[in-house]
Amino acid sequence: PIVESSSVAGSCAAPRVGVDPDTGAVFPDRSGSVDDEKRWLRAWIDETYLWFDEVPSTLQSTDYATPIAWFSVLKTPALTASGRAKDRFHFTQDTAAYRALSQGGVETGYGLELAFLSASPPRDIRVAYAEPNSPAAQAGIVRGTRLIEVDGIDVANGGDTVRLNAAITPKAAGEAHSFRLRAPDGTERTVTLTAARVTRVPVQNVKTLSTPSGPVGYMQFNDHLATAETGLINAVNQLQAAGIVDLVIDMRYNGGGFLDVASELASMVSASPATTGAVFERQVFNRKNPFKLTPQQATLPFHTTSRGLSTTAGQPLPRLGLSRVTVLAGPDTCSASESVINGLRGVGVTVNLVGGATCGKPYGFYPQDNCGTTYFSIQFQGVNNQGFGDYGDGFTPTCAVADDFDHALGDPAEARLATALALRSTGACPVPSSNKADVVVRKAEAEKAPYLRRAPEREVRILSAPH
Repeated sequence: PIVESSSVAGSCAAPRVGVDPDTGAVFPDRSGSVDDEKRWLRAWIDETYLWFDEVPSTLQSTDYATPIAWFSVLKTPALTASGRAKDRFHFTQDTAAYRALSQGGVETGYGLELAFLSASPPRDIRVAYAEPNSPAAQAGIVRGTRLIEVDGIDVANGGDTVRLNAAITPKAAGEAHSFRLRAPDGTERTVTLTAARVTRVPVQNVKTLSTPSGPVGYMQFNDHLATAETGLINAVNQLQAAGIVDLVIDMRYNGGGFLDVASELASMVSASPATTGAVFERQVFNRKNPFKLTPQQATLPFHTTSRGLSTTAGQPLPRLGLSRVTVLAGPDTCSASESVINGLRGVGVTVNLVGGATCGKPYGFYPQDNCGTTYFSIQFQGVNNQGFGDYGDGFTPTCAVADDFDHALGDPAEARLATALALRSTGACPVPSSNKADVVVRKAEAEKAPYLRRAPEREVRILSAPH
């Protein structure tokens, strides 16, 4: 029988002791067993999972060795209209690592965001971008660089994928690996990269582009981390001071994060009359209403003041007052990023999408720690001010344009940004190019296949606590 989750919460096979450095409180763990952790999971899924009544009743916890293995099957087997799994988003993470990334943007690596244009032989792995001041940036590695060899293994056709993956995604700071790289201009070199604790910079490359009809703002927005609050406010202040008349937000690689950050961005883009009293996103739960929220509590407004995620709370947010915005998007544009699009459209702001179809994740989590593992299980669907939230197969682009790895992000000649500027100027999508590289990427995007290999915690729509 399924018990109440509260009766076995914190009953751990290996309880943590002492004070949690992130919360300042004593760990809630007590001595228990693996079976206790499994019982908690089954109960928590039954109580809070959006599709709890679609979890197969034939599953037996004894068939799964660990709580994480058990969790991995406790989800709906249903498919979307296009045939993809309805729940592609179920995952876990070590609690301490999750908090380090979501709160401070810190993770171990080289600071490389890699795009797997072809993940099977012949593989084609390119650099999407490098984090500022990271080991990759310090080595002068730029967007479009192709990986040729890693630790002597041929990237295109090498069979030792275990070593390849271990080198590409290092687990500990101090790990060093050799990379043979081909730059966009065709030159090759070999560099040794040493993994470090890298702090992500979620808002980068903020600039103003001159056009015949006035200045257009551009910003590269990569993650809805807590630290993005400060970055977005600074970016909007900069663009407001520049007198921009239009805005391009580059979220092609933004997998999501905190909904509060998404709401702040949407407010700063739009005009106050459009958002006053309106819903940014309303959470729709299962029929048990597991968190016992009132309709008001389940509604996230368009924030007008800072939330205090990484800056002082309660400060009025700057407003650009735009009635339209262009978003550069693709299959790696996910979750909270899609909330920005859906939320703005819900109050009548025109959002043009340039690039590929988005990932299709109108769902979100309340991350739950138990015994040192944080579990992410879909608990709500987000809908906008008009009650719309059915985009499980993603948003279709206004102009379909393949990702362009031959130009830097923010370069007006980069294909997606150039198309955005042309669309703004002429009202029509330019004829796409048909070179071989474009066709390869466009095929992947037409299949809605993400080509970044990100940790799932970077593709989320998160509310830190029910409210």
